[in-house]
Amino acid sequence: MSPLLLVLRWPGVRILLDYRPALRERTGVGEYAHQLAAALARLMQPADHLTLFSSSWKDRLPADRVPGASVVDARVPVRLLNAAWHRLGWPPVEQFAGAIDVAHSMHPLLMPARRAARIVTVHDLDFLDHPERTRGEIRRDYASLAPAHARRADAVIAVSRFTAGEVERRLGVARDRIFIASSGAPPWMPRREQPSRGPILFMGTLEPRKNVGALLDAYRLLLDRVPDAPPLWLAGSAGNAAAPWLRALERPPLAGRVVHLGYITGDRRLDLYTQASMLVLPSHLEGFGIPVLEAMTAGVPVIVSTGGALPEVAGDAAPAIPPENAKAFADAMARYLTDPAAVASAVDKGLVRSRAYTWDASARTLLQVYKDVIARRQEIRRN
Repeated sequence: MSPLLLVLRWPGVRILLDYRPALRERTGVGEYAHQLAAALARLMQPADHLTLFSSSWKDRLPADRVPGASVVDARVPVRLLNAAWHRLGWPPVEQFAGAIDVAHSMHPLLMPARRAARIVTVHDLDFLDHPERTRGEIRRDYASLAPAHARRADAVIAVSRFTAGEVERRLGVARDRIFIASSGAPPWMPRREQPSRGPILFMGTLEPRKNVGALLDAYRLLLDRVPDAPPLWLAGSAGNAAAPWLRALERPPLAGRVVHLGYITGDRRLDLYTQASMLVLPSHLEGFGIPVLEAMTAGVPVIVSTGGALPEVAGDAAPAIPPENAKAFADAMARYLTDPAAVASAVDKGLVRSRAYTWDASARTLLQVYKDVIARRQEIRRN
């Protein structure tokens, strides 16, 4: 992960927003960071100033990444910086950005700062229970450091009500210091027609938390019931843990029926949704689940698991199935393939549901949180 930081300056108020996940492939956290940055830029007043700060040894940040924002691009290796920040609490982020009032991290670990109020974002807490599903610095640092960092933070941003409850219950953060800033729906128009035999779509990184093995089991069961079922498309990067799943795609009955598309850039995602007969997301845990919101916005029926915030995001627009129940996933897929009324109902409810989530609303929440924590710290200093 290459570090990328964003500085937002109101008149007299300077805010640093951790934008590291968005420098390269924008998966869930990266998309969240980028879209919030863009929304903050849209909401700024003429006197405000927005600066993106990138720190990477080899990856450079384009100057036009977020319209209206300027760029500071430092050549500091990401692993070196993260190790120093997480383990040594050094160097203070002001050394890169100058004086600031708020330092907002896009993950659960604080950025070191001399005087700034510090905020963290928590997407999920899967790393506490299943470190085997993580790797690198997440496995090394998150479980051991995140609880103390969250309690020291001036505020904690959660991406869903589910995650907010977990932060309060498991990290011991007072509820009045937890705020929700969810992902927003993309600016897409719903498709005009429903392709009844379009591909069944999975969108996400092929990693253990996404429960792709159960999806493949469900698809095998579906083929037993509906031999002419459409193909299953797996859209997402694959790490080492995905090797057994990819090998399974080479053998019957999955050979020629399941296709791994690899990572899909933002400008290609809508095209996949437009072709899909449905989206299936069987994750063990999701702090939010951006593909669910994208699919509903595009007019695609959705099937989700009961993992984490997925039922919260989908609401009444999708069946919610226990992650381990492959048969129930197969039943739900078969119903969408054979029952046009079920599809029409899911699409209509999904379109209504998607309108409840906007990036601008979440950006306004952040702006208010920033003002509140600054005011609180000023009051403490005065007293």
